[in-house]
Amino acid sequence: MSKVTVATVWLDGCSGCHMSLIDMDERLIELAEKIDVVYSPLVDNKTYPDSVDVAIVEGAVSSTDDEAKIKKIRAHTKILVALGDCAVAANIPAMRNPIPVRDVMDRAYFETADVQPQIPDQVVPSLLPIVRPIHEVVDVDVFVQGCPPSADTIYYVITELLAGRKPDLRNRTRPGA
Repeated sequence: MSKVTVATVWLDGCSGCHMSLIDMDERLIELAEKIDVVYSPLVDNKTYPDSVDVAIVEGAVSSTDDEAKIKKIRAHTKILVALGDCAVAANIPAMRNPIPVRDVMDRAYFETADVQPQIPDQVVPSLLPIVRPIHEVVDVDVFVQGCPPSADTIYYVITELLAGRKPDLRNRTRPGA
């Protein structure tokens, strides 16, 4: 029996959802028998595969890189899971939405710079005018609220998907918890 391929992705967020994922502790060993993690900030593979069964994505879409990445992920993934409040509702990253991008960049790279004040034109991706939740950019199959969702909730979601069921999260999650 072949394993289910799983990717985990971190867009604009704090990585708290990945920390909850790791907090599954010994259940990770159980899952390792059923899944093959093919892409993640936790593994070495830096290229998103052509075909992934389940992608678990945390973070909001705030830059051109985030936007390109989530579109590629959606195009090459069967089931896309928006994990956490940043992915589901843009949450904390969206606090910059009322502020023009130029003002954000000036504050970060001029007003607070002690040496060589300048806006980088390499490596740092361009910010989008507003931060958006994933579903405003691509279709999402499963929404998992929480900041971050608990390890128990993430485990439930993964095991339900492995069983071929869409997780019913109505009584398991809520924003910010």
